Amino acid sequence: MGESAEWVVELGKEMVDRNEEQWKKRSIYKVPGWVKDLKPQAYKPQAVSFGPYHHGEEQLKQMEGHKKRALHHFIERSNKDVKTFVEALMGVEQELKESYDSLDPAWLLDPKAFLQLMLRDGCFMLEILRIATSASDSDSDSDSDGYDKSDPIFSHHGKLYIMPYIRRDMLMIQNQLPMLLLRELVAVESGITENDELLNSRILKFCDPNTPLHNIGTCLHALDAYRKSLLHQQVPSGKSQHKGGHESSGAIVRSATELDEAGIFFKKSKSRSLKDISFHCGVLKLPVITVDDTTESAFLNLMAFERFHVGAGNEITSYIFFMDNIIDNARDVSLLHSKGIIQNAIGSDKAVAKLFNSLSKDVTLDPESSLHKVHQKVNDYCKMKINAWRANLIHTYFRNPWAILSFVAAIFLMTLTIAQTVYTIYPYYNSKDSPPLSPPITPSSPH
Repeated sequence: MGESAEWVVELGKEMVDRNEEQWKKRSIYKVPGWVKDLKPQAYKPQAVSFGPYHHGEEQLKQMEGHKKRALHHFIERSNKDVKTFVEALMGVEQELKESYDSLDPAWLLDPKAFLQLMLRDGCFMLEILRIATSASDSDSDSDSDGYDKSDPIFSHHGKLYIMPYIRRDMLMIQNQLPMLLLRELVAVESGITENDELLNSRILKFCDPNTPLHNIGTCLHALDAYRKSLLHQQVPSGKSQHKGGHESSGAIVRSATELDEAGIFFKKSKSRSLKDISFHCGVLKLPVITVDDTTESAFLNLMAFERFHVGAGNEITSYIFFMDNIIDNARDVSLLHSKGIIQNAIGSDKAVAKLFNSLSKDVTLDPESSLHKVHQKVNDYCKMKINAWRANLIHTYFRNPWAILSFVAAIFLMTLTIAQTVYTIYPYYNSKDSPPLSPPITPSSPH
């Protein structure tokens, strides 16, 4: 009986140790129904599948032929044979599989099919990144990489009409390829083993050409690289970023228009990092953000990555939580747009407000978040009596033009009343304070 109990304990320990090791290696996740049911299309690729999760889906099969063509060009240009690439991937096959949260048993039972998938999808992604970020002449009959001018994907036409959809799909958490795969392929192709920054720069130029390029270090996949670029912030020497402060009595911040009424000024941050949010002496600084048709999908997938990947952090989620707090309606968006903080590329201010409000559903703020201290400072400023009085005055009397006119009229009438009172009582006090006049001297009569 004792030996049996020890065996059970040892078996349990082995299972726990194995699970912990697997958890550390995972970086690509399937989004469960309780998360994606709010916006299922945000996690489902529309143009191309990368990796095993969406491979073979009917609406994505059309891209498979283009993948094969890209693979041919990639191999041919490298002057290496396919066997060399396959052997390199065989050396990291297990690590590639362990990058995925859950794999269909078919991929585990057929290593050949899995490696073919990795090679084909990896080469296609690398070709997309290289062509999209190159400065090839769109007017030439064919570019230097062998793609014809009429190619539906790798041409000027493809850059304009197809690659924007590929870009969106490349930033979906269920549609990722391990960066390890891309590093191995580039290493075989070019002989350069230290290629993290090359890959990062191409990914960032493709995903957001307006984002300044920085050394963001080793990344897990394209979505992770994009996330790190959004959060990258240069910290001046001798200074450190603020951490979460003491526990706040209320994490909810008032809307932008209410903060404006309370005397808070909005300014653009010096950087575009989503962590670059600060409040000092009545000035709230926020990074510039461009809101377009891909914003919702990108942020939902970034937040999903933070939710499922232990150690990823919560900065994107905290940013969305903060923006939802200060954006209640179109007036808040209009105010932030007038300050140059929100660049609206989707149409109405109401649509932008609705977008941020929907993004924050089921989102909670980590009390250790770097934005926690900003929340506290803003709330403390609004609670100061003079600022509260100012906010109440504006809220009561300056909400609309008629209220403003009524307030001005009341002040004017009060001024007239005071003036009339002063002019009425002034002569009385003036006569009272004047010295009495001497009586006239009359001549004495003679006796």
